[in-house]
Amino acid sequence: MNPNPEAPRIVVIGESLVDVVQDDGRQATVEHPGGSPMNVAVGTARLGMPTTLVTAFGNDRRGQVIEHHLTANGVHVINAGAARTSTAGARIGTDGSATYSFDIGWDISTSVDAARSTAPAHFHTGSIATVLAPGCHDVLDLLEQVRDSSTISFDPNCRPTITPDRDEARQTVERFVVLSDIVKASDEDLAWLYPGTELTDVMDAWLTLGAGLVVVTCGSEGSLAATASAHVTGEAAPVNVVDTVGAGDSFMAALLAGLRWCGVLGTDDRSRIAALDHLTVQQLLSFAATAAAITCSRAGANPPSLSEVAAVEGVPWKLLA
Repeated sequence: MNPNPEAPRIVVIGESLVDVVQDDGRQATVEHPGGSPMNVAVGTARLGMPTTLVTAFGNDRRGQVIEHHLTANGVHVINAGAARTSTAGARIGTDGSATYSFDIGWDISTSVDAARSTAPAHFHTGSIATVLAPGCHDVLDLLEQVRDSSTISFDPNCRPTITPDRDEARQTVERFVVLSDIVKASDEDLAWLYPGTELTDVMDAWLTLGAGLVVVTCGSEGSLAATASAHVTGEAAPVNVVDTVGAGDSFMAALLAGLRWCGVLGTDDRSRIAALDHLTVQQLLSFAATAAAITCSRAGANPPSLSEVAAVEGVPWKLLA
């Protein structure tokens, strides 16, 4: 059941920060390591994928918390450094939903060469790292350079408070979609980027731009996936929600783990992603939904281990074969 220890490495590029979480229901404020790409890196590592995170955080108390969190979870870190560690203010409503405000810097210019030299089978990026200058330009340039040797995934994880210009944000997202083999977004992302447009129409448009697999998460309503040959609906896993912080990142990490176990990451034949059959895509959605549900069942961005997902009845074991 365990993944191959010789499996090729995944490199995640993106922000690490500290979530300063104000929980209205519990009337408490706590701090957790966070940042969408960092959460994905921890999630893939916990699911058995050798993982490197290219990021930037400071040599301060919060940065030390992040570094310990990453190394304790087996993530190899390439840290470009920062004057201070970025933060996100997360407010948890009484229904468990989260809203965010940010104090963040993003510059990885000193780490681009190190990221390129890792030559992994797969690169993943998204969120603030793809829209905030100056680092976003380095991320785009890097992915353009490595596309011939690696597959790429992207999660826009839109933050309108950081990118209030919708048209500019949409153009940026589409530049990354063009480079990506796998794109995962939420229904909230698409509603903001393409107001009034059906989810399936956006998904088909992204396939036309070049993505092989497009997945849209819809919270408790489940998920949708599309390839050139299949449109699939996935159900959400039942859960008693503590909060939703990091749920989408756990879904993304599990989706990548499932795709690796399916043998489609890497550029030997990237068309294998677009050729995934209906059943396999449905199993991928189920596996990812299970990981997201486990994260929702506990506080903060705390993705599950492989053993935790495996313990859930009905998990699609075909993906772990």
